[in-house]
This record gives sequence, structure tokens and C-alpha cells, in this order.
Amino acid sequence: MKNSHIAKRYWDADESQLAASADLAASMDDLINFTIGDPDIITDERIIQGAFEDAKAGYTRYTESVGLKELREEIAKYYKDEYNHKVGLDEIMVTTSACQGMWLVLEAILDEGDEVIIPSPYFPPYSDQVKLAGGVSVYLPLEEDEDYQLNVEKLEQLITKKTKAVIINTPNNPIGSCLSRETLEKIGEMAGKHDILVIADDIYTLYSYEMPFIPTATLQGLAERTITLGSFSKDYAMTGWRIGYIIAKPEFIGVIKSINENNVYSAPSISQRAAIHALRLRKEIQPGLLQEFKKRSYYAYERLNKLKGVHVMEPKGTFYLFPNIKETGLTSAQITEKLIKEAHVAVVPGSAFGPGGEGYLRIAVTLGVEKMAEAFDRIEEMDIFR
Repeated sequence: MKNSHIAKRYWDADESQLAASADLAASMDDLINFTIGDPDIITDERIIQGAFEDAKAGYTRYTESVGLKELREEIAKYYKDEYNHKVGLDEIMVTTSACQGMWLVLEAILDEGDEVIIPSPYFPPYSDQVKLAGGVSVYLPLEEDEDYQLNVEKLEQLITKKTKAVIINTPNNPIGSCLSRETLEKIGEMAGKHDILVIADDIYTLYSYEMPFIPTATLQGLAERTITLGSFSKDYAMTGWRIGYIIAKPEFIGVIKSINENNVYSAPSISQRAAIHALRLRKEIQPGLLQEFKKRSYYAYERLNKLKGVHVMEPKGTFYLFPNIKETGLTSAQITEKLIKEAHVAVVPGSAFGPGGEGYLRIAVTLGVEKMAEAFDRIEEMDIFR
């Protein structure tokens, strides 16, 4: 909206297709909603109860601006126990979500005109946050016929003197793909060769189906140049707690801390206490989450591949599927509209996820199999898929 009292950089700001899809879904009583990656599973009762007791015990005030020492110790212990990777307490910053963490990181590293390479399709806030930090997004296509592995030769062709970083997200939203160890190592070699940073958006670490998750920072030569974003939202079904963290070298954390002190100062104390309980209970909580979402992903995969004009990659990770609908002859927005009007099923058009997203849909399997079955039964009755 153009208004002389609104900053010009926001004059052309439109509601994202992701948000628009969610809003439309909320307006229909019988609509089955596959739009937002917000699991229908409630946070484990033990986490809730632990945070509740901590709040009653007095954890209702500001914490250290970098986060509770006890939580940072648990995060460091987690990386040591799970990946044999040492992280210092001065390398950890607790944030109000990984999304806020990404903004803080970009604010800390970008000068005006610096470039950030974003593999595309991508999580929509990436490009907006790069722009807000004064940077320029450069898109690297991820190709279905390359198993959505990042093509390092194409990556190198995009690197210029202005390139500051490349963002990687594995397991990937919106695609549901995972980068191989070989691909990650090649990215590391390229980053070292050109002295650029790697921003690793590691928020679906639990949901790596084919092989155990590999943190980028644990690979040879990457610890020094990787900034890691972590989150409790998906791995612990804690989206509403808004709690995440950044792992980076102390010089980065120092700058990020200063920026955040002018933003929210510290993450919510009660959410930080909940995160502590989540980490300590992860061996009991996470196996059930992994099993449930893998089951849902494979159910949706099988149903999607039965539809005429649709095919989708076997699930590799996350709880998203990115079916190819090009053979229908319609755009992703047209298919999305037909699904809502004819089947009362909401998905997100692939065009919402940047270059390369057109011709696809994103489906978040954040509903149980019974509800998904109802949705796919409706979809199968549509003429276009018969």
C-alpha cells in the first residue's frame, strides 16, 4: 500500500501466497488444510508441565540476552552427544524461532548490495529477509531430474565478488528432499575456495528418512564458515513456543546479540525452559514423532501418485511433499483454486516458493491419515485427476 507515512520499501509488499492460502483455509468450515507446516500434534505433556512448574518457580523474567546458560549448555551437550561436535557456550544464541534467527544472521553479515545465493524453490521469507537486510537474492535452481541435489558447478557460476553467503536447507521445505553428504562436502569445498559463508537452516533435523541427519557444520572445513539455525518448532512439535537458536563463531554471536538487544532482547524465559525439557526428553519424545510423520508422508506419496497427471518424489525428509502437476496443463495457482472450490482441500501453489516452483504444489502432511484419506477421496472425484 502506497502511503507517504509508510516506508517506501514496503509499498509493494503483498501478502504472501503462503499466508493467503492459510487465511482462505480458515474461512471454510469443511475445508481440509494442507497449507501451513504446523503439526496437529500437541507439545508433549511433560514439556508443558515442566515449563509450567518452572514458571511457578519464578522463571518469568528476562534471561541473559544470549539465552539461559542452562539451555545453551543443553544445546552444546546435544551436539556433542548426537554428532560428536563440540560447540562452545559463546557460540550459541537463543532466539525467538529460527525465522527470527535468519533475520538476525542476515542483518549481521550483509552490507548494502551483498549477494546471497538461495537454492530455489525455497522457504519464502528467505528472499524478503535478504532484501530487508540490504542484500540481493540470487537464485540457484534445484532440479527434479537431479534429485534436487544442489548443483555445485552451477553454484560456482553464480558466485561473484559481492557474494557473501549461500543458504542451504536440508531436509528441505518445500520439496521434502535431502542433500547427500557428498553434495554437502562439495558445497563446503566451494565455500572455502571463494571464502563465502554457509547458512544452514537446520530445522527439520529429526525428519531425515533415508539416512541420519548430518549437520553441515560437522563436515571437514565447514565449522569455521557455517552459521547454523536450529529450532524446536518441528522437531518437538513446539511451533507456538517460538524458540530457536543460532550457532556461529563468537565474533558473529557478539554482533547478533547486539542487534537482538534492540529487537526483543531475549527469548521468552518460559519457552527457554520448555526447550530445556525437550532436549532432555528427546529420546522419549522424538521416535514417535518421526514414525508418525514418516507414515503420513508415505501415505500421501502413494495417494498422490495414483492421480492422473501427478507424480511426486519418494519422501526423503520433512513432512512436505512437492508433487509435479505439469501434465494437467494448469498452473499451480489454477490447480490450487480448483482444489479449494471443488474438493474443499487447501494446498499451497508452487509459485509461492520462488523460481522453479511453478508446476508444483506443496502439501504439508500435518493432519492424521484418516483426515488425509478424506481429502484424497475428494480429490480423486475431481474430473481433472480422473
